[in-house]
Amino acid sequence: MHYVANLAWERGDQNFESGTFSRRHRIAFDGGQTFVASSSPQVLPTPMSDEFGIDPEEAFVASLASCHMLWFFVIASKRKYCVDRYVDNACGVMRRNDDNRIAVTEVLLRPKVTFSGPRLPTEDEHRAMHHRAHELCFIANSVKTAIECQPELELAPTADAPD
Repeated sequence: MHYVANLAWERGDQNFESGTFSRRHRIAFDGGQTFVASSSPQVLPTPMSDEFGIDPEEAFVASLASCHMLWFFVIASKRKYCVDRYVDNACGVMRRNDDNRIAVTEVLLRPKVTFSGPRLPTEDEHRAMHHRAHELCFIANSVKTAIECQPELELAPTADAPD
């Protein structure tokens, strides 16, 4: 399998040699989706960075969270659970690693999953599904970053539950 991302940046009339040029660029994927990307304003201040662009650090955290979620869906559906909602406010931490290089050293996944239906997971079953999703995630298996998952189980109210 191959995965392609096409990046495009153009200098235009900016002075490249000064180092103050914009890092705003576009990334296109094979499905036709295109988005604006940039360096992080936390790393390189505006106007060199575009705060509305997706920076590589955000994309990295998002790819880990997305991969985890997609594997979680596979596991939950095979176990006949009905997921109504999945929200993850994932967070990455950048600092010096053991080699004294700046890196995203840890990512915290905080998935809040709402289930409904006649079959509902216990807290232990919910955690086990997240553990398995982490083991299966291709992206997590591809990086050295420490990834912690702090799942939150939420059960949808049933029609016959008292108010």
